[in-house]
Amino acid sequence: MDYRHLGASGLKVPVLSFGAGTFGGSGPLFGAWGNSDAKEARRLVDICLEAGVNLFDTADVYSNGASEEVLGAAVKGRRDAVLISTKTSLPMGDGPADYGSSRSRLIRAVEDALRRLGTDYIDLLQLHAFDAATPIEEVLSTLDELVRAGKLRYVGVSNFSGWQVMKSLGLADRRGYPRYVAHQVYYSLVGRDYEWELMPLGLDQGVGALVWSPLGWGRLTGKIRRGQPLPEKSRLHDTASFGPPVEDEHLYRVVDALEAVAGETGKTVPQIAINWLLQRPTVSSVIIGARNEEQLRQNLGAVGWTLTSEQMKRLDAASEVTAPYPYFPYWRQEGFARLNPPAV
Repeated sequence: MDYRHLGASGLKVPVLSFGAGTFGGSGPLFGAWGNSDAKEARRLVDICLEAGVNLFDTADVYSNGASEEVLGAAVKGRRDAVLISTKTSLPMGDGPADYGSSRSRLIRAVEDALRRLGTDYIDLLQLHAFDAATPIEEVLSTLDELVRAGKLRYVGVSNFSGWQVMKSLGLADRRGYPRYVAHQVYYSLVGRDYEWELMPLGLDQGVGALVWSPLGWGRLTGKIRRGQPLPEKSRLHDTASFGPPVEDEHLYRVVDALEAVAGETGKTVPQIAINWLLQRPTVSSVIIGARNEEQLRQNLGAVGWTLTSEQMKRLDAASEVTAPYPYFPYWRQEGFARLNPPAV
């Protein structure tokens, strides 16, 4: 397993990390992903650690805290061997203090997460959404207090827009607060919007990408093909509306290219899709998920080899779309590389 610095921080993370959204899964979304109990989770953690994957990502909102609880049980007795990343800010209830990133909410959310995870510190806490109702100064000063108290090691965000990240980083620099070193983002061969603004920002500001849903919300598993109906057992029947939409023709064009490269390399479609991401700028780690041992081992096969530059170019071409306004200027600037060196 290769390791990379998480953004401009000193923290080294594996290029593949494990998403614990399948742990304790319940409800229409997480229940469709998987519902590993503590015993099954321990086995998956064992396999990850054997392969060098020591970063495990979860969130308080995953199955209403059950994911954190199961992950905590699965890593019990080996806390020093793992890195734990969790997220907060999304609603955990209907009360006015059950969501957001206010001082009171963050402090309570961190204490609750520590209790569920069975640990006294979190390696990486990410804000799961931007809270426009709370001043950024309040958010950052609270995170600073939690870092100084030893409850958090690093901080990051997830699903922020470019201006939200940059405004936060600017204030952190002025006040001496901890900088966001990670941005957990949706990025895949059928969802390259991250490249238009967030990737250049990450390059400029030293913010590493932790990629979620690298298989395009389950569309790049190799089971979806041109001219064939959606497999009967596909979770997309129940969860497609929760994730980013993809036009059919665009999906099939990408799948055609993936299958061609898979045939040349002897690798699977998911392995090709993940390996492509690992060669993209700013990507510190790709978060893989698995309902069982077989899926996990297949995803782990995405490392230890590299796509050729020619194969990368073909996948780039098949997945490329023109950026809409206001990101269109980035597409136009490609013709002025000396003034605006491309990020990709």
